[in-house]
Amino acid sequence: MKKWLCLPVVLIALFAFRNNKFFSPEWVSLFDGHSLNGWKVGENAGTFSVKDGQIVVHGPTAHLFYEGDYKNHDFKNFELKVDVMTFPGANSGIYFHTQYQESSWPEKGFEVQVNNSHTDWKRTGSLYDVVNIKELYVKDMEWFTEWIKVDGKHVVIKINDKTVVDYTEPDDYKPAPGQKGHFLSSGTFALQGHDPKSEVHFKNIMVKVPD
Repeated sequence: MKKWLCLPVVLIALFAFRNNKFFSPEWVSLFDGHSLNGWKVGENAGTFSVKDGQIVVHGPTAHLFYEGDYKNHDFKNFELKVDVMTFPGANSGIYFHTQYQESSWPEKGFEVQVNNSHTDWKRTGSLYDVVNIKELYVKDMEWFTEWIKVDGKHVVIKINDKTVVDYTEPDDYKPAPGQKGHFLSSGTFALQGHDPKSEVHFKNIMVKVPD
């Protein structure tokens, strides 16, 4: 008899937790593992292909933008985690708060650097031209996870669970000349194809958005 009396109490508690957002939002995959459905690239589209469950980036400068249905590809506060492997001499990046462009470097949003051995000294994990990292935390030809969290004006970047950037955009922040779109706002994600000599692989592109 006591067990039956306890059951409604448990159910009420579960609903209360849910209504009070004790349940964490779930990770959602933005890449299906076998196609570029939900993604869009302008010029030099051949830079991006899919092989063995990975997005392979190898070719002339190009950018692949998430244009899928989830959250109408517009993210403000989020967690993003991506598994990455670089080849020797490669340079790439993961953009956030950006928007689709047919060509050239994205004018809106920020780039999180992917670079372990390119001639550019700004290494993997840098919030490019905002918080630049000289240290090398991962190696070419090894998978690592790049994790980005944006909460309001606060940005945290981790590499394999190690925090490498902890940045808060000042209230009086003004983008540098020629970078008027580089401020925290909202937008989509993009992967960068930097140059024909760069080869980078991406997989397990997952996002978590607060309720």
